[in-house]
Amino acid sequence: MIIPAARPSPRLASACLTGLTVFLILIALSATSALAQEPPDTANQAPSITIAQTPPPSPATDVQAYDNPNDAGGAVHIEWTKSADDGGGLENVAQYAILRGTSPSGPFDTVGTNTPGTTEFTDGGTEDGVTYYYIVSTGSTVASPDGTTRTVWTQSEPSEPVQSSAQWFHTGRINSLLAVILLTTSILLFINRAKTGGKLFIRKIAGLEAIDEAVGRATEMGRKIFFIPGIEDMNNVQTIAGVTLLGRVSKMAAQYEAQIDVPVRRSLVMVAARETMKEAYLDAGRPDAFNEDTVHYLTDDQFGYAAGVDGMFVRQKPATVFYMGAFYAESLIMAETGNSIGAIQIAGTAMPAQLPFFVAACDFTLIGEELFAASAYLSKEPRQLGSLKGQDVGKFFILIFAILGIILATFEVYDLSTWFIVQ
Repeated sequence: MIIPAARPSPRLASACLTGLTVFLILIALSATSALAQEPPDTANQAPSITIAQTPPPSPATDVQAYDNPNDAGGAVHIEWTKSADDGGGLENVAQYAILRGTSPSGPFDTVGTNTPGTTEFTDGGTEDGVTYYYIVSTGSTVASPDGTTRTVWTQSEPSEPVQSSAQWFHTGRINSLLAVILLTTSILLFINRAKTGGKLFIRKIAGLEAIDEAVGRATEMGRKIFFIPGIEDMNNVQTIAGVTLLGRVSKMAAQYEAQIDVPVRRSLVMVAARETMKEAYLDAGRPDAFNEDTVHYLTDDQFGYAAGVDGMFVRQKPATVFYMGAFYAESLIMAETGNSIGAIQIAGTAMPAQLPFFVAACDFTLIGEELFAASAYLSKEPRQLGSLKGQDVGKFFILIFAILGIILATFEVYDLSTWFIVQ
């Protein structure tokens, strides 16, 4: 039996169609509402920029230019009152530019810059006798509408005309001038006193007093005198002092007919020592007794020279050895060897590091300036004695000022050290 298919009811079909239509309408309304509430896409939009532009700075004022004092010319010093925007919590000044021109109306060229907070500048590139005008330009960093920065400048009024020139005197060194005048006057007075027969007291120097005894001992023993004029060349003042003393010792050796040996380290010292000894023998009336080979060159090597001298000491066993001049590490090497053979040793040097070795190994030692005073002490020549005495007086006054300054500074009365400041 065949059952026929059921046919749908027209009412049911209409209801389904109506429901589907309502459902689609609700979906459309929901989508429209969601789109209306979604925030706009601002990822690709440029944000708006508000740039606070900085105004130009206030200018520097009261620009003054004057010849730089106490110099040899070629410089002008500039001073000004800083901009009102410089300091006080304001940071609207980046730098100052100093401009120079030969006319108040320009053109002006920049000769230098200075940092904020400064109020002076020295232009060291001027030409003496030429009139100059100066402007101080105040610079400020300003923001541009496009986000970059630039520097704007505000110029001051030109300065008064100025010229650079050299000065005859340095006013900051008046104290040095007075010291030189006083010292020179003292030396001249004592030289004049010595020339007119006045007696000048010079304290005894034991090492120099012993020279006669040392030369006489060598003569009695019939043994040599060795004289070492240091290891430096003739450009060293200690070598010059040593060669001067060599003349005194050579004259005595010529008078006593004693043998003298002078080994040297420098060729120029050899020449100077030979001439000094030749003149000394001539003054003693014994020019025929002088032998140039008495002064002979060993080597320029420092310790080679010391070894050579030591070998001569050991072989020849001199009675007297003089060390007069500049010495270094070889001082104790030679002095200890001379001491071991029983020689009378007299040393003199201005090298502080070597003085202890000479004091320990030698019989007499000239300390520091005693070496330089030796020629005046021995010769009794008026000019040398007057110069020595005048310098001693100058040193005495310096010592008095030093002691007085210490006392005043200790009790906070006055700072005497300002008298000795040299600009």
